[in-house]
Amino acid sequence: MTAFGKLVRTTAFRLTLVYLLLFAIFAASLLGYFAWNTRRLITEEITQTVNAETSEFNEIYGRRGLFFVARAIEYRSLRPGANLYLLTSPTGQAIAGNVGSLAPGVMATIGWSETAYRRIEDADDRDHRALVRVTVLENGFRLLIGRDLAERRRLFGIVAKAAQWSILIVVVLGLGGGVFVARRVLRRIDAMSGTAHRIMIGDLSERLPVGRSGDELDRLAENLNAMLERIEALMSGLKEVSDNIAHDLKTPLTRLRNRAEEALAKSGCEADYRAALERTIEESDGLIRTFNALLMIARAESGQARGNMDDFDAAEVAGGIHELYEPLAEDDGMILKVKTEATPIHGNRELISQALANLVENAIKYGKPVAQTGGTVVSMDSRQITIEAKRGGDQVMLSVTDRGPGIPEADRKHAIERFVRLEASRTLPGSGLGLSLASAVATLHGGELRLGDSQPGLVATLVLPARAGAGDRVAPPIPDVSQKVA
Repeated sequence: MTAFGKLVRTTAFRLTLVYLLLFAIFAASLLGYFAWNTRRLITEEITQTVNAETSEFNEIYGRRGLFFVARAIEYRSLRPGANLYLLTSPTGQAIAGNVGSLAPGVMATIGWSETAYRRIEDADDRDHRALVRVTVLENGFRLLIGRDLAERRRLFGIVAKAAQWSILIVVVLGLGGGVFVARRVLRRIDAMSGTAHRIMIGDLSERLPVGRSGDELDRLAENLNAMLERIEALMSGLKEVSDNIAHDLKTPLTRLRNRAEEALAKSGCEADYRAALERTIEESDGLIRTFNALLMIARAESGQARGNMDDFDAAEVAGGIHELYEPLAEDDGMILKVKTEATPIHGNRELISQALANLVENAIKYGKPVAQTGGTVVSMDSRQITIEAKRGGDQVMLSVTDRGPGIPEADRKHAIERFVRLEASRTLPGSGLGLSLASAVATLHGGELRLGDSQPGLVATLVLPARAGAGDRVAPPIPDVSQKVA
């Protein structure tokens, strides 16, 4: 398609033509009304003048007779720009006036009429137009008084010429403006199309150009760029998960296979086979837990759990987690405490409970005081883990605080990524998905996971909106991958 063809097919150009047509019709209607109204006013002025003179001549005829009427007509005919006057006898013979000729039958028509005429003093043979009134005096004499319509015709010509030029200017400016607007819009659309093409062939880092005008195309580009950033983040996350699964699950799967192969090669009795099967089941359970955590993260990030949201008290969730994990903490030498207040929230109770449970498990596993590993007796406070649920403005904060080594500030952002295990925790069992799940649940509800310093130790806080519908601003759902993986 040629450049001109693309130009005339744009919506901006077509809308410009529509508005141009409407404006031309409006301008023509306005000028037409002005011309018609001007014509009417001039006609009214002529009729008032003629009626006044007709009444005056009737009065002269009634008081002084025909002779004085004829003299008055001759006198007024000599004035510059005089009206038309003609006095005729009952037989139609001209007695006085300045009219040389009239259209046939005009004097026989009583009242108003528009006719062609020529004055007596006119040197050319060109007829003029006039609006005249014919009245009958006593004894059959007829009196014609009229006014030339050249002024009305001249004014109408001026208006018509102005209308022609106005419509021509409107059309030229409208077409020029339409071409300018259409080319500007087309240039921006072509830039967006080029960017979209580069994105489709794989360059997800491309973004649509955004101008400084803040118009509808800029707002559209900003929203599409936000969507592209979301898509790029999801694709990067998917690639990261795939790479992490390939690397982090390869070792346990290899270990699982080696143990089965070792059992087949070396075991010679039922007890050995049973022990090998038990180790295989234990390793399989660990793999299943890892996959379950991945599927739960995918479910939270895709927004599929948003349909199961309800109103509940986050303090009840904190109390339930405390009751569930208190024995586990005691067995590990830790003290689990809970501090709650009424904290109504709208969200998915199951996911929020799981996220809080992950934070507690991490605190129990990694929150031991550093001195305890060397056999030194530590205080009760240093072994305490606190679960807290409180309300702060329009936010609900579910936090877990320990007195362990904590996480350095430089590593906190990295710690919530999938399969990430910091150097201090690599010797302990785990998959590196606990904080990732908690962060995904917080994002699903329109909140965030914050990691802070409790001096010493770590405070991990789920900051969630307390009002209903807070999760509506989360990105739209992506396809369910959990069932495919399962």
